[in-house]
Amino acid sequence: MKILPSLVLTLGLFAASAQAQAPKPIRILLITGGCCHDYAKQKDILKEGIEKRLNAEVVQVHTDDKSTKPPLAILGNPEYAKGFDLVIHDECAAGVSDEAVIQGVLKPHLDGIPGVNLHCAMHCYRIGNAGEPAMADTPHGLWFEYLGLQSSGHGPQEPISITHLNKEDALSKNLPDWTTSKEELYNNVKVFDTAKAIARGKQTVKNKDGTEKDVEWVTAWTNLYKGKTRVFSTTIGHNNDTVGDERYLEFVTRGVLWATDHINPDGTARTGYAK
Repeated sequence: MKILPSLVLTLGLFAASAQAQAPKPIRILLITGGCCHDYAKQKDILKEGIEKRLNAEVVQVHTDDKSTKPPLAILGNPEYAKGFDLVIHDECAAGVSDEAVIQGVLKPHLDGIPGVNLHCAMHCYRIGNAGEPAMADTPHGLWFEYLGLQSSGHGPQEPISITHLNKEDALSKNLPDWTTSKEELYNNVKVFDTAKAIARGKQTVKNKDGTEKDVEWVTAWTNLYKGKTRVFSTTIGHNNDTVGDERYLEFVTRGVLWATDHINPDGTARTGYAK
């Protein structure tokens, strides 16, 4: 069968047009390392899980250092997120308390680059007593204001029952309530007015006298930082079983879509961003 030159030209122009219209991948900077977690594995679980679901490119900044002051390459470099559409903070740097360094970490988000924060990111970059309610526009409140919620600690590792608060919200639409394997439930010292709770977690813990009690806190929320920057956070994600759970990865992916404003009302990715 002979293919007419005009048909070849038409098909070529169609393919070129489709390629030109395809959106560029969401460029994500994933930051991992520090105390208390298996970041060596979790960084790859997150990268693969997000890239499997989205038209996205996840670039990793990682250190194997296990201290509370990990020598992350971003520290001291306020331009670390240049060229990225989103930063995922999954580091555990509770001992980093220098105000100038923290301001540098916040600089991209002050400039409008969205953020997603996972688990121990809530306990990073603390100045002063983390258990004392923080105020915006103060050194003590720098990181907490960005997050939209202040946490100072967590309970034991026990299963957590996760409940989505608004089943019609794009971040929760068609996602099931679920119960994790052993996880840490972070407390809520303060929820800022700019934050909106998305999910709550309930955990049954044993008292010293052998009795049990239920503890419940917000486990996921959105925040509008400085009135312009979208920030999504979840305190869940201590153990590899949780990080690798399809329900967790889907929820974090929704957070990425919401933060970068690529989410439809039904929770799906906008045209060109779904795999």
